[in-house]
Amino acid sequence: MPDRQAEMRQMLRALRLPAIAALYADLALKAAKANLTHEAFLYELVRAECTQRDEHRVARLQRLSGLPPDKTFRTLQLEKFPPLIREQIERLRSGAFLDDAVNVVAAGKPGVGKSHALAAIGNELVLLGRPVLWTPTATLIQELLAAKRDLRLPHALAKLDRFDCVFLDDIGYVQHDRDEMEVLFTFLSERYERRSVAISTNLVFSDWNRIFKDPMTTMAAIDRVVHHSVILDLMSMGSYRAREAANQHRPQPPVDREPPAKTDQEQEQAA
Repeated sequence: MPDRQAEMRQMLRALRLPAIAALYADLALKAAKANLTHEAFLYELVRAECTQRDEHRVARLQRLSGLPPDKTFRTLQLEKFPPLIREQIERLRSGAFLDDAVNVVAAGKPGVGKSHALAAIGNELVLLGRPVLWTPTATLIQELLAAKRDLRLPHALAKLDRFDCVFLDDIGYVQHDRDEMEVLFTFLSERYERRSVAISTNLVFSDWNRIFKDPMTTMAAIDRVVHHSVILDLMSMGSYRAREAANQHRPQPPVDREPPAKTDQEQEQAA
């Protein structure tokens, strides 16, 4: 007689239903013991398949994102941010801003947590099943510049278009020449009102001429970034890394120690 279970597993794998293939026998026993209807049993099978696919999709998106896995909302000290910033970050973690191609700019001095906040939002978006890319700005610029030299810039921009949001870390941290500035401006222009960009920077907008050099290009770049955007203004915050370092090197107060109890002999001598 043919092995029905083996044949069933083979057919399910051919249909690309690996979770059902692995679990259907155990679920069938549980369904029989619980007196589940055929419909309820089928529901459990389909739910198991959907759950596994979601898990695999999130793992794949996480792998492709380049996001730092340790910078999440679990490790973000959200209470350190001002109340308004906390509200903005909480709204952004829902991912609704992606549907309207809204940009995010986190501007602050080094060490205030702007990159950590954006990475936490990015990791949350991945859990929601949204494809995102995290990259140092200088790295992306060099990749686009190489693509331009090889006459592949449109293809490179099209690949980036697959991501709902591209996170540019530390824009303006490294000074760029004119060719590098031009590919960065092209990238921002291509995504304008189509896909989101999230940017961390230690420069206020009035200093972005240090990035784009030409005043007209600077104005055009800022316009494309901030037209539909959420601004996380962290410029008034102090560096948490500096605070942590200060706390580590702060001298500890002396510990009050009670004098040892006198022995009976010492008490007699004192009397």
